[in-house]
Amino acid sequence: QVQLVESGGGLAQPGGSLRLSCAASGSFFSISRMAWYRHAPGKERELVAFIHSGGSTYYADSVKGRFTISRDNAKNTVYLQMNSLKSEDTAVYYCNARIRFDTVNEYDYWGQGAQVTVSS
Repeated sequence: QVQLVESGGGLAQPGGSLRLSCAASGSFFSISRMAWYRHAPGKERELVAFIHSGGSTYYADSVKGRFTISRDNAKNTVYLQMNSLKSEDTAVYYCNARIRFDTVNEYDYWGQGAQVTVSS
């Protein structure tokens, strides 16, 4: 049974910082891609950033230069450092991991979600 457990998030003022963490546990071969999505009320779910096992990254234009995604492969953990936060960053943030069970089969798993609220 694979589980993704998120931590971090909370309330920050505009211009402030928060850090999200997501740890994967269970029995699997490896994790290829780890990502963060967010879902704000009344909006579509948005891919925020992802990082491949080799370290290559992608960022949405809306967070580029402010957010940094990183991962610790030994700990099966992905992080999202969020700086210069804006009110429009307010959303529930979900961790996503593409888990490989062998050389052929891989599936997406999701964390439970972490609320991030940016408000003065």
